[in-house]
Amino acid sequence: MIAIIKYNAGNIRSVQNALNRLGYDSTITDDKKEIENASKVIFPGVGEAGSAMRYLRDKQLDTLIRSLRQPVLGICLGLQLMCSYSEESNTECLNIFNSQVRFFPPGDKIPHMGWNNLSSMKGSLFNSITKNNDLYFVHSYYAELSADTAAVCEYILPFSAAMQKDNFYATQFHPEKSAGTGESILLNFLHI
Repeated sequence: MIAIIKYNAGNIRSVQNALNRLGYDSTITDDKKEIENASKVIFPGVGEAGSAMRYLRDKQLDTLIRSLRQPVLGICLGLQLMCSYSEESNTECLNIFNSQVRFFPPGDKIPHMGWNNLSSMKGSLFNSITKNNDLYFVHSYYAELSADTAAVCEYILPFSAAMQKDNFYATQFHPEKSAGTGESILLNFLHI
């Protein structure tokens, strides 16, 4: 079973719908045993870092997520919360990835919303994906580049569009809203 972590964030049902379209069953849960026993865990979300981390701490999911050994995929806010710190609400995060999350500096329109492509990619999430494949982004905060960066996107400045460390994977873009390219990335994760 695939567990989709339920916490104080939106966009979780669209991830479940994408998995259903691909033929995979999943459950939306904040139950620690269900998450621990899942074959794969997805940590999606749209929302605010401070309140999301409070929910995770209140349910002791922060410690659980860090201890997981099966493949885990963070999406959007999930990626940001897997970093060490977010400027949004001055939030200490899960510290899985050694990167800080910053508010985009003045430049183009914020939030970064719409289709963009990646300037570099590495790792199994990107099997069969090319630099010409567009992905859908909606975010005002970005993860800085680090040793854990698996893909780079440029909007105002280069940022981590995807990250990977051990069994933890994450995308700033929304694979569930990125048409065929996003479905390929979700399938790549599900086949890990």
